[in-house]
Amino acid sequence: MSLLSIRNLDVRHGLLQAVRGVSFDLAKGDVLALIGANGAGKTTLMRSIAGAHLPAAGNILLDGEDISTVPSHKRIARGIALVPEGRRLFSQMTVEENLLLGKTAGRTGDWNIERVFDAFPNLKPRRHAKTGHLSGGEQQATAIGRALMSNPDILLLDEVSLGLSPLVVDRVYAQLHALLTSGTTIVLVEQDLGRAMNVASRVICMLEGRVVLDKPAVNVSRDEITQAYFGLHRAAGERSAS
Repeated sequence: MSLLSIRNLDVRHGLLQAVRGVSFDLAKGDVLALIGANGAGKTTLMRSIAGAHLPAAGNILLDGEDISTVPSHKRIARGIALVPEGRRLFSQMTVEENLLLGKTAGRTGDWNIERVFDAFPNLKPRRHAKTGHLSGGEQQATAIGRALMSNPDILLLDEVSLGLSPLVVDRVYAQLHALLTSGTTIVLVEQDLGRAMNVASRVICMLEGRVVLDKPAVNVSRDEITQAYFGLHRAAGERSAS
């Protein structure tokens, strides 16, 4: 049985249909790179999986149970954690206080503050610093650590490298390496195609709210992804049909 199943999911922002008939399955330990241009529907899909945006149609199943209408705080308690785009930390709270918020889900597991500091050693000397005073890389590490403190079965990472310098992104990914190979199921939204391909076991490309490519990472070429990303495969198909 799949750990996570998405079935014909439609998600709307008012009259705008941001996600259109999306379906896929994730097994335990999968690392899925979710790619696509801005406005493709990636963040909306992630927020829908996390329960922050309820779908207009379709189903989200966790371990075979339909959680499509379950609120976000209960999904955290069931093992789904989202690191949102923009991090959304409590800037007047310290690193440690932000991390401890992850424990309020009440899930047991191996992740605790000391393990987070082992995974992100740059945070340890900043333990009592307010997160509003941190660098972008330190804030991203804190946001990831807070999600890990809930001991999730599925970790949703939205735009890990957004707004960070290449050097800082290198550091964050180096710290993420152990997590990415730990057996945790991960959905990663990443604009840097090279980084996404290096860590993913599977790639899904979205275009205008739909899945236009879904392949194991080892079986997909950069050219295929580029064509799907820009809709070139569709244009070629339309020309050949005419």
